[in-house]
Amino acid sequence: MNTRHFETDLGHVDADLTLHMQRVLPGPIERVWRYLVEPDLRRQWLGGGDSLAGLDQEFELVWRNDELTDPPGERPPGFSEEFRMQCTVLEFEPPKRLAFTWSNTGAVRFELKPQGEHVLLSLTHERLADPARVLMVGPGWHAHLDLLRDRINGQTPPTFWPTWQALRERYTARLQATA
Repeated sequence: MNTRHFETDLGHVDADLTLHMQRVLPGPIERVWRYLVEPDLRRQWLGGGDSLAGLDQEFELVWRNDELTDPPGERPPGFSEEFRMQCTVLEFEPPKRLAFTWSNTGAVRFELKPQGEHVLLSLTHERLADPARVLMVGPGWHAHLDLLRDRINGQTPPTFWPTWQALRERYTARLQATA
């Protein structure tokens, strides 16, 4: 079985094109959970939309990446000012586990585990369609999770779009090296 391993800070993509990433965040776990389920907190690092309250809930995620940092940097070609996606909650175990559908092409799972005063956040994005999708989603999750870490730490994050573009170059080089 062919497995593609990215550098630890870039994440790991396995043979079925499932992306795995981890971040250590300052606790407590309940605070990190709120950044996942409360739209006003979630839009500071990922996307706004609906509040998440339970299993089987249908909800909308709304990305406005130009609003994540000031300045946002130049948006790459092919990206719009706003992107919306319909999702359904698949797992909801506060404050430890959240999973939801990713459009109609897979699922995303967050798992939170206390580690002393910190929280280990593990992200799994299942069933990415192809390597081209990995090159969109990998840098995206990487940039968004780093933004989450900065927001929780009260730090000013780097400009979003140039960060995403630099990460995409790193992911592209790493994916080509493992092909």
